[in-house]
Amino acid sequence: MPAFLEKKLKAEYGANSSIPYAVMNKLGLMRGSKTTPKGEALQRKHDRDMARKRTGRLAALRGRMR
Repeated sequence: MPAFLEKKLKAEYGANSSIPYAVMNKLGLMRGSKTTPKGEALQRKHDRDMARKRTGRLAALRGRMR
């Protein structure tokens, strides 16, 4: 399951709420307790975007230090 989305939804609806899973099921990111290929793709995209963001910040910091 997309962990970043689960964390975000649990923060919004509460840790013990079943709504985050219902939302992910409705969006097609999960089917029951199983992650779908769409959910896996979303998690990979998020990871890739966050890696780019981190490397971009490091590059910017290195440029300022010189």
